[in-house]
Amino acid sequence: MNSLENRTHARACCVALLLMACAIMGLQIPVKAAVEAPLQGTAAPGVYSGSSSCRQCHEKFYQLWAPSHHGLAMQPYTRDFAQAQLTPQEDPVKIGAFSYCANVDPQKGFVLEQGPDGKKQYPIMHVLGGKNVFYFLTPYTRGRLQTLPVAYNVNKKQWFDTAGSGVRHFPGRERDEAVHWTDPLYTFNTSCYGCHVSQLSSNYDLKTDTYNTQWAEPGINCETCHGPADEHVKLYQQAAKDGKTPETLGLISTNVFSPEQMNSMCNSCHAKMSTISNAFMPGDRYFDHYDLITLENPDFYPDGRDLGENYTMTSWRMSPCVKNGKMDCMHCHTSSGRYRFTEPDKANGACLPCHQGKVDNWASHTHHEPGEDALQCIACHMPMTQFAHMNRTDHSMRPPVPAATLKYKSPNACNLCHDDKDAAWAQKQVQEWGLDTRQASYLQLAEYVDQAQRGNWKQVDRILTYIQDKDRDEIIAGSLVRLLRTCDAPKKWPMLIRVLENDSSPFMRTAAAETLDGNTTDSAVKALLKATTDPYRLVRVRAASSLARVPREGLGTAQRKNLAAATAELIEGLHARPDDYAAHFNLGNFYMAQRKLNPSITAYQTAIKLRPDYLASHVNIAFVHNALGQNTQAEKSFHQALALDPNSLIAQTNLAMLLGEMGRMGAAEKAFRRVMVLDPNSATAAFNLAVITAQKQPRQALQWAKKAYDLRPQEPKYAYTYAFYLREQGDTTRAMQVLQRVVDRKLAYPDAYMLLGNIHETQGIFWEARRVYEQAARLSGLTQQERMFFEMQARRLGGR
Repeated sequence: MNSLENRTHARACCVALLLMACAIMGLQIPVKAAVEAPLQGTAAPGVYSGSSSCRQCHEKFYQLWAPSHHGLAMQPYTRDFAQAQLTPQEDPVKIGAFSYCANVDPQKGFVLEQGPDGKKQYPIMHVLGGKNVFYFLTPYTRGRLQTLPVAYNVNKKQWFDTAGSGVRHFPGRERDEAVHWTDPLYTFNTSCYGCHVSQLSSNYDLKTDTYNTQWAEPGINCETCHGPADEHVKLYQQAAKDGKTPETLGLISTNVFSPEQMNSMCNSCHAKMSTISNAFMPGDRYFDHYDLITLENPDFYPDGRDLGENYTMTSWRMSPCVKNGKMDCMHCHTSSGRYRFTEPDKANGACLPCHQGKVDNWASHTHHEPGEDALQCIACHMPMTQFAHMNRTDHSMRPPVPAATLKYKSPNACNLCHDDKDAAWAQKQVQEWGLDTRQASYLQLAEYVDQAQRGNWKQVDRILTYIQDKDRDEIIAGSLVRLLRTCDAPKKWPMLIRVLENDSSPFMRTAAAETLDGNTTDSAVKALLKATTDPYRLVRVRAASSLARVPREGLGTAQRKNLAAATAELIEGLHARPDDYAAHFNLGNFYMAQRKLNPSITAYQTAIKLRPDYLASHVNIAFVHNALGQNTQAEKSFHQALALDPNSLIAQTNLAMLLGEMGRMGAAEKAFRRVMVLDPNSATAAFNLAVITAQKQPRQALQWAKKAYDLRPQEPKYAYTYAFYLREQGDTTRAMQVLQRVVDRKLAYPDAYMLLGNIHETQGIFWEARRVYEQAARLSGLTQQERMFFEMQARRLGGR
C-alpha cells in the first residue's frame, strides 16, 4: 500500500460542500523555473484592530463591504435576520428515520428533530453564506459548531436537506452517499476555519478532542486582506494631528501586488486545496502554503468542468486569459466580492480591452444576433451551473464543447441556455458553423484524463509527450502526472525527473515529486534531493515525503542538511492542523516509510481516534503491527477495516496473507476464497490457494495454479508454481513448455531453471539440462552465488 492521502480542505464555501477525496497512495517548459519573490516588509506581526477602526477614514468602502457576501460570510442569527431573510419551513425534511423542521419564529430560532428517540431542539446560533444558500450552526459536543441538517435556498426560498444536497453523481461510475449531519465534514471548527470569520483560532486540544474556537469578527474583514491594522490606524491618527504624511503605510497594501500575489490572496479561500502551513499572509505565494486539488479528483469531469464544488482556482488556472500572467481576480471583482459588470451596458466589459474585436463583431463570433437574451461573453465562456443549491461559474473561460457533453456528460453553455434542446442538437449547430475542429483538442485531452482516471494507459506514449509539450495546460498536465502513479510503464520515470528538474510551474514540479515516491534509483533520488531546495515550500515538502525511504547514510553533508530542512517543513505542515485526521494519517505513512514504526503506530491511532470510519488508517496500522511482530493486533485492525467495508479488497487480501503467515491455513483459505469472490481476477489469491490446497487437494491446487498463471503469465513465480504442480500430476510435457517460456524470456527466477533442468535430467536428456543451467549461469539478474551454483551444475553434466 502506498502512502499519501490527498485531503481536500475546501475552505471557501459552505460546510455542506466539503466533500473529501481521500485516496491511499501506496509539462515541460525546459527553462529555469521563474520565481516570484514574496512581498517584503508588509507582513510583520502586528495587532488587529477590527473593521470598526477603518470607518473613520474609509466610511464609503465600509458601507460597501458591510452588506457584501464577504462582510456577511458569517453572521449571528437574530430576530431581524429571520424576519428579513427567511420564510417558514412548511414540510419537514426526512433523513432516514428522522425528520427535521426549522422554526424561525422571531422569538426563537431552532431546528426540531423528531425520530425514534423522541423530539430534540437544536438552537440556531450562527448563519453561514447567503449568496445562494444560508447554512445554520448550532452548539454541539466538545466545543463544536455543527451545521444543522436543513439549509435555506435564498433564490428559491426553499428549505432542503443540507447533506443530501451534496451528493455527487459520477457519470458511468459510482454514486456518492450523503453523510450524517453530525459528521466532522459539517463541523465549522474543522472545515470552515478562517474563510467565514476573521482572525480565527480553533484552540483545539488533541488530548481531550475539544475546541475553544474564537474569532475577532464574523465575516471576512478588512484585515483579512490587509493584515494587522493597529499600527496603520495609529500612524494616520497621528498624521491627522501633526499634518505630516507617514513614511510607511503600517499595513499591507494590495495596490502593489502582482497578479499572482492578488490571485494567491483570493485563492487562499477560493480553492479546492490541502494545507501545508497556517502562516499565509496576503502577499505570500499560494504554493508556499497550500496544495491544489485538480482533475485526479472525481469532483471534476474528464474535460475539467466542475462536477462537485471546486472553489474556482483549479478551473481559473486553465483559463487562456489567466495564463498570460497579467489577469487577476480584481479585474472582474471588487475587494468586497461583487461582480463589476452587472449593468447591461457594461456586461462585456470584463473581456475588454483584450477582446474588443470579438465584442465589436458579435454576430460573426457568436452566431447569435445582438439583442438576444443573456447576450454576454460570460454566457458562453463562463456558464453558470449548480451544485448543492449553489450557483457556480466556470472560470476556465473555455468555449462550449457539446461533443464533450455527448461523451462525458459534462455541462456546456449551449444547453444551459437552450435547455429545451439536447447536446446532439448543440453539436449539430457547432458543425454547421464549421467550428467542430476546434473541439478536437479539448476532446483529446479529456480522453487522456478519462483513461488515466480509469487506469487505462494504452495512450501512455502520447500522454507523456503531451505533458512535456511547451504548450501543455498546467492543470491537465499536472493532473496526468499525478494519475501516472497507477501506470507501471518504466518510461514514465525519465519524464517525471525532467519535469521535476526543469518545469517552470511549481504545481507541475510538485506533481512530479509526488509521483516519484517509491522510485529509489540514483537519478530519481538525485532529482528529489535537488528539489528539497526548490524555491517553493510545497515542492520541498513533497520531495521530502518521497525521499522517506531513502537511507540518509549515503548522502553528502549538504544533501542531508537540505533534506533535514525540507523534512522539518513537512512535519511542521502535518502538525499545522492537529484536528485533521488526514494529517495524522499522512504522518503515520511518512514514519512507516522511514521504518519508524512506533511513531507510525501513534500517528495512525490518532487518525483513527479522530476519524474511526476511515478504512485506510486501519489497514496501514495493521501493516505496522505486522512489521513489529504484533500479528494479533494486525489481524484485529484488518477485521476493523472489513467491518467498515466488507468488500475492501486490500483489507481482505492482506488479512488472508497474514493468516497464512500465522500458520492458520484453514482461515487463510477461507479468506483467500473471499478475495476470489471480490476479485475473480486476483492472481495473488489463486496462487495462495494453490499452495494452501496442494497437500490435501492436489488436483484443485493445480486448477488454482493454472488460474494464477493464466491471469499473470508474465510472472515467473506463477509459471514455476503451475509447472511444479503439472509435474506432480504427471503432465511433464506441459510443465516443460511453461518453464521453457520463462527461459526463453530470460527471466531471473532460479527455481524455474532448476526445475526444468531437473526434468531434463530425470528424462536422461543431460545435454538439454546442461544448456538450461548454462543459460541460468549467464543471467545478470541472478546473484553471483546463484550463477556459480548453476555453473557447477553445468560442469557436473559436462561429460554426460
